[in-house]
Amino acid sequence: MRFFDGGLPDEPADREAPARVFLERRMEEGEEAFAMLRRIGYDDRRLGPLLVPADPVTFRTDLTSVPRFFTWLVPRSGRHLPAALVHDGLVETDPALPPTYVSPGGVEVTRPQADRVFRDAMADLGVPLVRRWLVWSAVTVATMVDGRATGWGSARRWWFRGVAVLTLLVTVVLGVLATLDLAGTGVGVPWTGTGPDAVRLLQGVAGAVVLPCLLALLWGRFVVAGVVANVALALLLHVTAALAVTYLVYAALEALVSGRARAVD
Repeated sequence: MRFFDGGLPDEPADREAPARVFLERRMEEGEEAFAMLRRIGYDDRRLGPLLVPADPVTFRTDLTSVPRFFTWLVPRSGRHLPAALVHDGLVETDPALPPTYVSPGGVEVTRPQADRVFRDAMADLGVPLVRRWLVWSAVTVATMVDGRATGWGSARRWWFRGVAVLTLLVTVVLGVLATLDLAGTGVGVPWTGTGPDAVRLLQGVAGAVVLPCLLALLWGRFVVAGVVANVALALLLHVTAALAVTYLVYAALEALVSGRARAVD
């Protein structure tokens, strides 16, 4: 049993009892957050036992950090929630403050290690393979862009940050150009070729897989995350764009209606 009851600061963890998730919803500065009323314990294969949070009184979590238009793919709560809570505790550490996790073995967890723990913990919870690798790739991108708590030097942080941002941006641009080509706008990309629309569509899909994989080679030790993130972005580009536009239209409409309601009041 990898997950176990982490107890409280004045109550020892119970390795024989299952993990219990007790959350209390709080509204702080207009934002929703949750306090964990009890620790979750996780026995990692490489780092040993980890308890989250270190201090239930001060620790806050937003559950699974997912943009609103991606919650259809990865909901904020679900089977993966205990793993997401553990991950929050492992990465929400200000170097100037005590860690937000407890390691009985005295292990100091870096952010890339925390991401790997998240992926393995989701596997232990039975999260489907594709979903957990998508989530792991997403948090890995965040780690590369943020660069803190990684143990990397300045040059390495900027390299990974640039690689992640630029390759994902190139994937988006190539996807847009390929879409315009298939739509017959006259904008051409070499891999769609000529011929029947069905053949050109298959060639476009092949390009959406092969080219992102080649770009991912620049990700170094994170090449697997690069493959998953770039290919997923290429294949889900149109769905993501449609959902993003829909959400922006809704947000604009909500702001307009709310503004008029306040003016009437």
